[in-house]
Amino acid sequence: QVQLVESGGGWVQPGGSLRVNCILSGNIERRNRWGWMRQPPGKQQREFVADITNDGITSYQDSVKGRFTISRNVIEGTMFLQMDNLKPEDTGVYYCSYWGSQHYWGQGTQVTVSS
Repeated sequence: QVQLVESGGGWVQPGGSLRVNCILSGNIERRNRWGWMRQPPGKQQREFVADITNDGITSYQDSVKGRFTISRNVIEGTMFLQMDNLKPEDTGVYYCSYWGSQHYWGQGTQVTVSS
């Protein structure tokens, strides 16, 4: 199993910045992908935000490209999502995610963007 714990959410005005953090522990497989999902208010489905592969290749949802940056430190088991120029539509619960032979995610951290 893999355990994931998020931190760093909060409230920010449009145009502001936040960073969400994740600590991963447990049986991290050699081939895996780490990333972030989010669940906007009123929606049942989580949506993909960004991920990073073993080779350091990153992918982003189109709406966050150029504003969000994913990074990780495999040795320390930490992952970050730097979010700049935040918009109200970025509001939601952000989940740290791990994809190996199974998919794991954390409890989530709330990000609210409003004036």
